Amino acid sequence: MSTSLLGSRAVRERAAALGVHPRRRWGQNFVVDPNTIERIVRLAQVQAGEVVCEVGPGLGSLTGALLAAGARVCAVEIDPVLADALPRFLTTSSAAAGGSAGGSVTVVHADAATIAGERICVAGDPATRLVANLPYNAATPIVLNLLAHCPELAAGVVMVQAEMAARWAAAPGEAAYGSPTVKLAWDVLVQRRGPVPRTAFWPIPDVDSTLVAFTRTAPPGPEGLRRPTFAVIDAAFSQRRKTLRQALAGLAGGAPAAAEWLTAADIDPARRGESLAVSDFVRLAASRPGLVSRA
Repeated sequence: MSTSLLGSRAVRERAAALGVHPRRRWGQNFVVDPNTIERIVRLAQVQAGEVVCEVGPGLGSLTGALLAAGARVCAVEIDPVLADALPRFLTTSSAAAGGSAGGSVTVVHADAATIAGERICVAGDPATRLVANLPYNAATPIVLNLLAHCPELAAGVVMVQAEMAARWAAAPGEAAYGSPTVKLAWDVLVQRRGPVPRTAFWPIPDVDSTLVAFTRTAPPGPEGLRRPTFAVIDAAFSQRRKTLRQALAGLAGGAPAAAEWLTAADIDPARRGESLAVSDFVRLAASRPGLVSRA
């Protein structure tokens, strides 16, 4: 790994050179702890030559470490100023390190929550790994979008708010189990990989952070059922304290119809959404073909 990982002073100097400050609008909390950066890249098991998607590269602290590991980085940055400046920062860093960085970077100015999958590539090769300090206010929609539209994305390590990490990794019946948990389970197995100190960031956030690893698994149903399944999930958790008979009434055309639908799918209408696994939601969607056109 590079011997010149960025620390707090270097990150702040880059920000000062651009005349920028971290913006709450885009959830910008820059990583300034070299130990945390090294830990992320190590956990991600980045291989030389691999195409890695990094969302929110910011001032390049993690990007530089990915390049030093030999990754070909597709850096997706929503901030136009930082997107423009990142290649210059990385070129300067590489020169200062004697040209030791072995990877390459392609910067894409876009919103990762809506970006098309074909843009997550380097020289036509799709990204196979996601490694990022995700903006906490958009972490779930970003990951769901990338997983849905980048089928080659097989694994990753991301940093998110600790509360969100608990939701992503929760099991059915747990308090944190909810819509994000089930939707992610369509594509991946999620594991929490340990906390990150607040002092690892600038500015210091007022929430705790956690590293999360994921690996892609076989989907629980055909791709054509993704949208209708997600529609059932949204309905089930929109009123999570209500029974499924009540929560799904809007989709079914009334509570009695919802009860019939659930019973036909071998699910007790008195259960709540938090007790169902993703396979249960797929079964519900598959048993009601009309959802496909309405979702």
